[in-house]
Amino acid sequence: MSALAAENVAIAFGGIVAVDGVSFSVEPGNIFSIIGPNGAGKTTLFNIMSGIYRPGSGRILLAGEDVTGLEPHRLAAKGLARTFQNLQIFFRMSVVENVMVGRHLREARDLMKALFRFPSVGHQNRATREKARELLAFVGLADRADDAAGSLPYGGLRRLEIARALALEPRLLLLDEPAAGCNPVETEAVEGLVREIVRSGITVVLVEHDMRFVMRVSDRILVLDGGKKLAEGTADEVRRNPQVIAAYLGRYGSKEAARARS
Repeated sequence: MSALAAENVAIAFGGIVAVDGVSFSVEPGNIFSIIGPNGAGKTTLFNIMSGIYRPGSGRILLAGEDVTGLEPHRLAAKGLARTFQNLQIFFRMSVVENVMVGRHLREARDLMKALFRFPSVGHQNRATREKARELLAFVGLADRADDAAGSLPYGGLRRLEIARALALEPRLLLLDEPAAGCNPVETEAVEGLVREIVRSGITVVLVEHDMRFVMRVSDRILVLDGGKKLAEGTADEVRRNPQVIAAYLGRYGSKEAARARS
């Protein structure tokens, strides 16, 4: 059974078709990347998968269950977490508090117990903080746990957002441009983190423009162009596909993709 699947998914906005009959399947434990030129429909497809948009037609299956059109919080409860291209960080909160926010669906919520400060509430808060610190250690931010999130370098903010998504304890993690804006050192750190996430048992689907990053980490790659599926395959298959080279990679991009082997 696939971890995630799309079946003939389509959506249009004001007569403009943004995603046009796209189908794919992601195997458990894989890194599945979605690439394509600007306007290809990548983020729109991500928004459909994460419940922000409801498709005009087609289905989204999560571990075999039809979850088409479910709200984001309901998908999150089923084990789907997501990061965003534009950082969604609480900059005035501490680093550890940002991660704690991501645990809210895994906590028992009882207004009366919270109002009267039952001991169980304190126990839960301490457990949540401890789990958040464990995740910060996992993403390499343990020494910054008590610092203001706004004091982190850009690459650290990217890893913090991933840690917060992991706090949900997802089965499937959607990463929207996890290396966007990162320098080469930061990109390498994110790449290593994505590999570690998959080794921990979580399936990853990502959108990314950095072709070296994509070619190095991906088990399979889906290429979109004009909202349609242009190609799908392994990194080697995609980098050699003439249609992909013509529509997206071009001469420079294909050279960058080839260098990803090194």
